[in-house]
Amino acid sequence: MNVLVTGGAGYIGSVVTEECIAAGHTAFVIDDLSKGHEWAVHPDAELTVGNIGDRELVTTLLREKKIDAVIHMAASSLVGESMTDPAKYYSNNVIAGAALLDSMREAGVTKLIFSSTAAVYGEPEKQPIEEGDKLEPTNPYGESKLAFEHILRWYSKAYELRYVSLRYFNAAGATERCGELHDPETHLIPLVLRAASGEAEFIDVFGDQYPTRDGTCIRDYIHVSDLAKAHVLALGKLDSGSATYNLGLSGGFSVKEVIEAARRVTGRSIPTQVSAPRAGDPAVLIASSARIKKDLRWKPAFTSIEDIIRSAWDWKQRHEDAASHAAG
Repeated sequence: MNVLVTGGAGYIGSVVTEECIAAGHTAFVIDDLSKGHEWAVHPDAELTVGNIGDRELVTTLLREKKIDAVIHMAASSLVGESMTDPAKYYSNNVIAGAALLDSMREAGVTKLIFSSTAAVYGEPEKQPIEEGDKLEPTNPYGESKLAFEHILRWYSKAYELRYVSLRYFNAAGATERCGELHDPETHLIPLVLRAASGEAEFIDVFGDQYPTRDGTCIRDYIHVSDLAKAHVLALGKLDSGSATYNLGLSGGFSVKEVIEAARRVTGRSIPTQVSAPRAGDPAVLIASSARIKKDLRWKPAFTSIEDIIRSAWDWKQRHEDAASHAAG
C-alpha cells in the first residue's frame, strides 16, 4: 500500500514509518516539524513539510502519491499543557484532524489508522481497562482525542470511512534509528535515563503512599516498535471494517520498579527525591490488550521493562556520541 504517516517525524511516527517500510509498504510523511525532527524520517520515506490542516496541500499530496491509507499520528500530546492551553489541543487534534478527514474524502481515501490514547478513559473504575469501559477524559488532551474518535464514528457511517483507533498509555524504548527526544521531556523513562547519565541531579518520584505494591504509581508501558507494529497490523483490519483496540503490556510497572530496572540496565545509582503526589494521578493505569491479541494476533516482542529501558539507554548513548562527534 501507499501509506501517508502524519506526524512521521515524531518519536512514534518515525518508528511507524520504519515499520511500514519493513512490511513492504511505500511510506510518505507529512509533518510540520514543530516537534518532530527531519533526521528521524526514514531515508526511504518522502517527507512533505506542512500542516495536516492545510486542505489544499494534503488533498494534493493524497492524490499525487495515490495514497491508499493514512496512519494519523500528528497531535499535541502534553496533558499538563492541555490544561493551560486547551485551545491548542482542540485546534490541532480536532479541527486539523477533521480537515485531514475532509481532504481524504475529497481525494477518495477511505482508510485510516488513528493513534489515539488511553487518556480517553480518564480515571477508570477497574483495571485493566477494556475497550468497552466508560469514556470520561479528565483533561483536554484526552477529550480532544475522544472528540476525534467520535468524528471517525460518524464519518464512517456517512462516508464509508474505515478506521482503527489504537489507545495506549506510555510508549517507551527505541529502535536502532529512533528514540525519544522531546523538549520539554515529560516521560518517566527518558527522565530516569537523564538522571542516570548525570544530566539531572535526581529523578522526582511523585508520591510513595499510593495503595500499590510499593507505594508508587503503576503504569502501562509498550515498546515503541511493538506499538508501531500494531499500527501496521491494523492496516489489514480495515478490509473487514472499523475497530478500536487497547495496547499495552497489561501488567504495568511501578515508578520504583522502572527506576530499579534502569539502575540494573545502566549500572548507575540514579538518585531519587520523593515529592508531593500530582493532582489527579490515579494509583494504577493499565490497559487490557486481549482484544487486539485475539483479533490481529498482535504479540509484543518486548515484554520486560529491562529490555525496553535497555533499548532506550543504548539509543541515548549512540545519539549522544553522534551529536558530540558532529559538534567536534
